Amino acid sequence: MNKLILMTGSSGTIGTALVQEMIRRKLPVIPLDIKPSLWDRAIDRRTLRHNLKFSLDTLCVRQTPGMIIHLAAHARVHDLVVRPDMALENYVMTYNVLEYARQKGIKRIIYASSREIYGESKPNQTRKESDSSVVTIKSPYTASKYGSEALVHAYHECYGIKPVIVRFSNVYGRFDVSERVVPLFIYYALRNRDITIFGKEKKLDFTYTDDAIDGVMAIIRRFDRVSGLTFNLSRGRGERLVDLAQIVVQQLKSESKIKLTTKRVGEISSYVGDISLAKKHLGFKPKVLLKDGLARNIEWYLSVIKNRRIYDYQRRNLLKRGWA
Repeated sequence: MNKLILMTGSSGTIGTALVQEMIRRKLPVIPLDIKPSLWDRAIDRRTLRHNLKFSLDTLCVRQTPGMIIHLAAHARVHDLVVRPDMALENYVMTYNVLEYARQKGIKRIIYASSREIYGESKPNQTRKESDSSVVTIKSPYTASKYGSEALVHAYHECYGIKPVIVRFSNVYGRFDVSERVVPLFIYYALRNRDITIFGKEKKLDFTYTDDAIDGVMAIIRRFDRVSGLTFNLSRGRGERLVDLAQIVVQQLKSESKIKLTTKRVGEISSYVGDISLAKKHLGFKPKVLLKDGLARNIEWYLSVIKNRRIYDYQRRNLLKRGWA
């Protein structure tokens, strides 16, 4: 069996950790991303640069992969509310990946979707994989993920490509100095700046990087047994954003104040994933509690932010949004 794996989005948070884990386990992998890797020079040297908005026909690989892991996407919900054309790009990128698989005879794909698929949840509601519906879609980003899931299933029905869909939820940890909630809160707390939470009622399911990677690695190992299934990969526990901010402030001994304001358009207030299917079929057992994960995240962040290149990268992203 051809074990070579092509991974899109390999320079991102999940992608970097996953490539490192695959290399550690001696699994052959071709990283692919439009951006260079900030975190691992060895990965960066072997990364194929390609804009997935365009066909993969020109991709130069010595051997056709046996599997594709498609992580690449524009993944900021509010950004895609402001610029819905980026949601269309997400769909086009998935189409181009699937077309490459069809043309090259690649029959196995893992597609990275999102808990946004479920839309708004009721307080204390736990979402099963079967709970998704087109009428619950809250944003263009969600629509791009829902539509891409549908396209993946269509390519299975018409062309025999076997999929596994993974719905991640608020993955945090190393390899992230973006404007996502955890690195943003750390950035503000280090500067004793106010931390704003958009929606005082927000309660979400945060997943530490290592737990997310364990889940994906289990899918790779058991792919033929679980193909056709969709899995929630999360902690399986809701955490209030107010509590998360307080933990960050306490751990950094910051003087930041926490301010609450209204929820932004397109965002959801509540999500907890039912991970019983992943436990049953993958042996998935998330281990890292939020408090411990944040401590590890902060330790890592403090170790890398001294690097001027990384500091400037985060600051540029925040300046674009007027958040720096």
